[in-house]
Amino acid sequence: MTSTIDIRVLNSNEEMRQMYQLEEFIWQGEGGIPVHQTITAIRNGGLAIGAYCDDQLVGFSYSFAGFKDGKVYLCSHNMGIHPEYRDRGIGASLKNRQKTEAARIGYDMLTWTYDPLETRNGYLNLAKLRAVCSTYIENCYGEFDDGLNAGLPTDRFKVEWWVKSRHVNERLQTPIADDVFYIPWKETASGPALALNGEIPDAKQIMVPVPAAFQKIKQEDIGLALDWRLKTRAVFQELFKKGYAAVSLERSKEGPMHHYLLVKRFELQI
Repeated sequence: MTSTIDIRVLNSNEEMRQMYQLEEFIWQGEGGIPVHQTITAIRNGGLAIGAYCDDQLVGFSYSFAGFKDGKVYLCSHNMGIHPEYRDRGIGASLKNRQKTEAARIGYDMLTWTYDPLETRNGYLNLAKLRAVCSTYIENCYGEFDDGLNAGLPTDRFKVEWWVKSRHVNERLQTPIADDVFYIPWKETASGPALALNGEIPDAKQIMVPVPAAFQKIKQEDIGLALDWRLKTRAVFQELFKKGYAAVSLERSKEGPMHHYLLVKRFELQI
């Protein structure tokens, strides 16, 4: 029998210690957030959500209060799931409870970062959770030596999750327009590569290709992986400056590429 996963808000010192221990286990001693910091954060506008199985913490999300340009929001700092409990929908359950609790205590928007070339995260964040992105941060965390980031700048999308909006709660879909512009890519001896030449037209919608298996490319050809990083960086920065926002990741059932769908931000109901 499959054990039930219980999603709950974390409040106590003991629960913060459990979260710290799970962080240490997941990231193999690279440093959990100290308990004195997390307990202070959740007592001052922050939020921690836990996933329990048989009274054992197997997943968590942790957020702290943010403030910039006169606006208050919730910074969703990190989320972790025990390796033995992945691919059970726990991540989505944690985020949905986070959304409910954030709205309950008064937040309109949550924000967090992720690598736009990690398409699994892109699909969860944009297609499923309905976050949007119009901010690109170059080398957000500096140089990392871990398996996911070593050898590449840690560029990140900074997404916005407008938890009280129609876009999120009514799951408003953006149909693909007939005149959508697909940025081209090509096959090379090393694998797929971006093939854009010249300026991107000012289309109603734009599809930006990204590799479906970026980590595989990185393992086999770090030069090609860096090429993807730098070229997609330039594309996204140009489009965000022109007023576009990434609203979905469209996955291909076959072939090596997925596509980000970008639309004019003013058209979104957020």
